[in-house]
Parts: sequence; C-alpha cells; structure tokens
Amino acid sequence: MAAIRTKPDRHLYTFPGFGSEKFPNLMLRGAGDLDNWPRRVYEQKHEGYLGMRKALKMDPSAVIEEVKTSGIRGRGGAGFPAGLKWSFMPKDTPERKFTRYLVCNADEGEPGTFKDRVIMEYNPHQLIEGMVIAGWAMQCQLGFVYVRGEFLWLIEKMEAALQEARDAGYLGKDILGTGWNFDILMHRGAGAYICGEETALLNSLEGRRGEPRVKPPFPAAKGAFGQPSTINNVETLAAVAPILRMGGAAYANLGRPKNTGTRIFGVSGHVNRPGVFELPLGTPLDFIVNECAGGVRGGKKAKAIIPGGSSCPMFDAKDFDCPMDFDSVRDRGSMAGSGGVIVMDEDTCIVQATLRLIRFYAHESCGQCTPCREGCNWMQMILQRIEDGQGRLEDLDLLAQLTPRIGLRTLCPLGDAACGPMESALKKFRDEFEHHITHGTCLAKGPGLLARASAH
Repeated sequence: MAAIRTKPDRHLYTFPGFGSEKFPNLMLRGAGDLDNWPRRVYEQKHEGYLGMRKALKMDPSAVIEEVKTSGIRGRGGAGFPAGLKWSFMPKDTPERKFTRYLVCNADEGEPGTFKDRVIMEYNPHQLIEGMVIAGWAMQCQLGFVYVRGEFLWLIEKMEAALQEARDAGYLGKDILGTGWNFDILMHRGAGAYICGEETALLNSLEGRRGEPRVKPPFPAAKGAFGQPSTINNVETLAAVAPILRMGGAAYANLGRPKNTGTRIFGVSGHVNRPGVFELPLGTPLDFIVNECAGGVRGGKKAKAIIPGGSSCPMFDAKDFDCPMDFDSVRDRGSMAGSGGVIVMDEDTCIVQATLRLIRFYAHESCGQCTPCREGCNWMQMILQRIEDGQGRLEDLDLLAQLTPRIGLRTLCPLGDAACGPMESALKKFRDEFEHHITHGTCLAKGPGLLARASAH
C-alpha cells in the first residue's frame, strides 16, 4: 500500500479524568497517534467492527429502534433525533422497490469547527463502521462521503481505509454472508460553505450547482439522484458504532435527559490550549474553556464566547456557566450548533469580530434568495462603514431592522446563520458599536481580532 500522507494535529489535549467513566472516550480513541488509523489497530485496540457484527445479526428495524433508544441527536448542528430521521426512509413494498442512499456530510465548512476531520484523521474505520450499520438499518445500497475539498490528506486516508474494509469483506457484495450489498464512495466538494446544507450537498453530489433545493420533497422522499436518501454528519455516524456495541440504553445514561451521549467540542480563539475534547453533553461551558482548554491566554478575561460555530449567537459573561447541550444552549438564546467553541478575550473588538463573520457569510451566500444575497451584503457594508469611522447612530437601528428580514422565506438557514452573531453582538455589546460611531475608535483595549490576524 502506498504511503499515506499525514498532517499531524498538535491540538489534541487531555485533562485529568479524560477517557474515564466520567469522561468516556467513545470517538477519539487513539486520537493523536498517526499510526492509529489502520483496520488492524481499530480491531485490536478499539473493539472495532464489533458493533457492526452485532447489528448485522439484528433485524434492520431493530437497529433503528436501538438508535432511537440511545436518544442520540444529530451532531451536525440541528440536533434532530438520528433514529427518528432513519425511520423516515421508505421501505420496499410489493409494488415498488426503492434504491436508497446514505450520505455522510463531511464538508465541515463552519468557521470554528474542526471535529469531523479529527475522526477521519485518526479513526476512519469508526466512521466506516457507523455507515455500514446505518446502511443496514435503512437497507441502503450505496453510501457517499461528501468531503470538504481542502481535506486532501483525509481523502487519501479514507480511501485507504475503505479499501481495507473491502478487503475484509465489510464492504461490497454479500457483506459477512448476509446477502446484503453495500459500498461507500468518496466525493470531493469544491470548497463552498453552502454545500454543508443537505440539499445543496445533494445538488453538488449530482454534479449540479451547489444551491439549496425547495422542500418538500425532503431527501427521505427524493434525495440523491431522485432516490430516497438520508444525510448524517460524520460525528453522528461515528457515534453509531459505540451505540450498537454498548447498547442504546447504556449510551442514553451518558449526558443529560434528551441530550444523551458524548460530544466532540472544538475550542479555538484566545485560549491557552485550543483543541478538541470529547465530553458528555451538558458539560458546563466554563469547564470546557477553563479546565480543558486551559483558560483564557495571558490571564485575561473572556468577553464573549460563540458556543457552537460562527453561525451561533454570542454569549457574554453571564452565560459562561451554561451546560453545553442542545436544549440548555437554546434556552440561553443561542445554539449548540456544530460544537465549535470560539473564545474572545477582553481586548477583542466586537465590531471587528462581527464584521469578519458577516464578511464570510456575505461571500458564501449562493445568491438564490434576495433577502440573504442582498441583506448579508448590506450588513457587511454598514459594519464596514462603522469600522471605518463613518458610521451613524441610526445605522444600529437599521441593522436591528435588517436581521429579522434576511432569513425570511429563504431556501436555507444561511441568512439566519449570518444574523445570529450580528443580532447578539448588537444586543450584548451595543456600547462598543456606539463608541465606534461617536469616537471613531475601538472601546476595547488592544488591536482586536482583525488587526491581529493581519499582523500574521
């Protein structure tokens, strides 16, 4: 086998108790070891493919029920129950036989999010095992991994792992004597953030322009190539193997009620140890930042934290104790999203940080829907005017009026995603925007995010 190129990740950190019963390590076993990825290591050290063997002896509907029992919710951002989503896949009838597809969303284009790449880097076989189990449960004939185009080294590693699985009889025809045929193909995206939205992903997979579709019909009825399809995130599918191995009820005991299991949190920004950490859902945000990521660098205070990737509304200091699960974060006015925790210290200029985020969304809008296409650009222009010292106080009211309208009747949530950081920044840090306008300078101490970034 040809040598697989590697890109070592120096941001995988542990802390006392990591991997213990209190902080179980279900998806990051062996992470950090570049020799961890082959099948022989996965089977010898990490109970590899035991969940798949168990699932293939069960009726497909029983596998879906096991996943429902686990209570796992999708880890891609929406938090929809995975087992319920699987149950939407239509079953064959005497009148009609379906061709069903499973699609793994490995695009991971959300700024501040870098968990899926770690799974593919160190545990590709766990993702493959989870896809085989999901494929059996829904009786799919083919699976696709739609991967972010920049992840070239991961694509090579995934291709090698898929071939190892085929050689072992875990993919292909008559898998382990079940009479069921299933294979997985890699599909490399072209670097468009919008293709993280499931219907834009399907269009891109089919060779079309990566734009969201009108729904209904939903993918379970008419997805890839016009056939019933289910799209799941990398982390969701990687969690399926331990669920089958340990049992859905045991998995449901981890985390919190209705927020079960572990989750991979990627912490970035102004912390001493940026990295990825697997923790039970419901772990407090301040524990993740201070204990896992080593606290704010330079002994400074945190000013704002984005709890789930760049599209989520910001938290200020009063919410730093928030339990990190889907419902608790929602109740505090934000979203758990993709698990990307972005920390901003007391010297951060919120105006500059917000401008940087809005600039990204304005660039990545596919342009189909007028509110998103025009509104994101308007927000960018107004923020740039404020940043350049030419803002007016009425600009803040204009921004507040714009945001509720940008996500109105659009085909996908990108407009809403852009408005999340904008609305929260204006609500929680309005004094900084007013200071920029009235004094032409930044209220925060230090040069801020944009100036620091340009300096490097």
